[in-house]
Amino acid sequence: MNHQEVAQYWNGNAEAWTQLARAGYDVYRDHFNTPAFFQMLPDVIGLSGLDIGCGEGHNTRLLAQRGAKVTAVDVAEVFITHAKASEAEKPLGITYQIASAVELPFADGTFDFATGFMSFMDIPEIDLVLAGAFRVLKPGGFLQFSICHPCFDTPHRRNLRDANHVTYAIEVGDYFRNMDGEVTEWLFGAAPAELKASLPKFKTPRFTRTISQWLNLIVAAGFTIERVEEPRASDEAVRACPDLQDTQVVAYFLHFRVRKS
Repeated sequence: MNHQEVAQYWNGNAEAWTQLARAGYDVYRDHFNTPAFFQMLPDVIGLSGLDIGCGEGHNTRLLAQRGAKVTAVDVAEVFITHAKASEAEKPLGITYQIASAVELPFADGTFDFATGFMSFMDIPEIDLVLAGAFRVLKPGGFLQFSICHPCFDTPHRRNLRDANHVTYAIEVGDYFRNMDGEVTEWLFGAAPAELKASLPKFKTPRFTRTISQWLNLIVAAGFTIERVEEPRASDEAVRACPDLQDTQVVAYFLHFRVRKS
């Protein structure tokens, strides 16, 4: 499967995804993963940034609110349509366009920084994505991206819960088997059953890689690794959103900040 085939799946997912996410049912993003990403992000006031795989633009808008001049791309035209509508309703100076992360339509050395919010693990040609991000960054620019944690988002995965429905372990297996486009069907677990019943399930091709593969891809692209984080929800966050309890058992997400020397 290549990025063009993947694009067809995400364009098909985009309408339901946007509806559910904007209704507040992407709780891991809103209450945990995105706040952790921004806690790690350096000051971007006055900098030019590229958001790669922006989806419907939620995180892109938060990035622009940090004072950056943001350009954002996504391969799914339905996502970009929703993102542009939000920009028209509340302008933040964001430029959105349909483009693949594999074929970034920008000149060398265009941006001060780039971001990828939970998008890179969904792209089969990730080596080309990292090389492209390196190319469009200015010397000294950085790339920060988040992915599902390779150690705990494996081909076999099961959430183990006690009698009180509290997660006590995550069972994983087949870590070394790279999934290459196997499609899974799902919806946000926090969405109510009646809403789920009215919407088509997301169909998402999965591409799994080991930690060492990710590290070697980053190095091969020419980047220097600057910071790595494995976010863990605080007790306060879990009290506010009990769905996050399982993120205290294992690391669900992995965040990288790498720099073009």
